[in-house]
Amino acid sequence: MADYEFRQLDIPRGTSRGDACRILTEQAEYGYWELDRLLLRGDGSRRVVLRRRIIRQVRTM
Repeated sequence: MADYEFRQLDIPRGTSRGDACRILTEQAEYGYWELDRLLLRGDGSRRVVLRRRIIRQVRTM
């Protein structure tokens, strides 16, 4: 079973769709994050949960 670490982002209500896409693209490109879930709230803000796999190194001796 893979282990993941999670990161939560809150994108404010006034953020355009294009800016939100740019923010998530930068996180994916440079931080190796992938989208786990997105919640669009009634007030227009977005809560985004990102995840990335934890790679454990095995000692070879």
